[in-house]
Amino acid sequence: METVLATHAGFCFGVDKAVRSVYELIGRHDNIYTFGPIIHNDSVVNDLKKKGVKVIESEEELKSIHDAIIVIRAHGIPEYVYDLIRLNNNTCIDGTCPFVKKIHNIVRERSQMGDTIVIIGNPSHPEVLGIKGWATGDVCVIENREDAESFKLSSSATLSIVSQTTFNLNKFQELVEIIKNKGYNVNVVNTICSATKERQESADAIASKVDVMLVIGGANSSNTQKLYAICKEKCPETYFVSGTDDLKIDIPKTASLVGITAGASTPNNIIEEVQNYVRINF
Repeated sequence: METVLATHAGFCFGVDKAVRSVYELIGRHDNIYTFGPIIHNDSVVNDLKKKGVKVIESEEELKSIHDAIIVIRAHGIPEYVYDLIRLNNNTCIDGTCPFVKKIHNIVRERSQMGDTIVIIGNPSHPEVLGIKGWATGDVCVIENREDAESFKLSSSATLSIVSQTTFNLNKFQELVEIIKNKGYNVNVVNTICSATKERQESADAIASKVDVMLVIGGANSSNTQKLYAICKEKCPETYFVSGTDDLKIDIPKTASLVGITAGASTPNNIIEEVQNYVRINF
């Protein structure tokens, strides 16, 4: 069976930077932690655990860590957590994606100017929770059309709107338009990163041309879920897989072309394994 790989798939710059920052510490230090999983990919996180890197799951747990190297996850953290990390003689290594760090700076600056911060994204996602933690004033999160339509503040409020870096671009534009139509003074900063946009566009481009579409990534990866939704609209036979173990699927016997894309937290070796498996076994 033929396969076609999306032009843009797999690790993005920010993820690669964060993961490398942890691997470079291994063997040089004995007491290494990440605050939360460094990225949303179980194979990477499990490999790091095998090499002795531990994951801090909560702020309470963080307070009990002493004399350690603590790496901030690619998704970023609230501003105050930096102070918690540096307690107890810990060393902080910042693995925050530069595109996410840019949002932190925008939110802090506009919030200090008195703007209400509106974040378009998933309210429970660690990136969004981190962004919220850089606002010094009012902040709210809008995830869907219902949230946007019910959003209401004083008509004199000035809003600064940013986005989770992995949000769907079309949905972002739709929600922003709904908010703008309410008559607020609005400052919009499209902070969806270029890697997300490229992956979404290249996945969309091949999904309508193939018989089956495979979207590779971690189940809790926001950007991979967005890729899956985009592909599913164009190709009904779209499957979300984390690796070759998930490829025990029944595909139409008439299928001859399989499209493959992968989220920004998916290592190249997993993409290659899936592609080779499809070629040999389908």
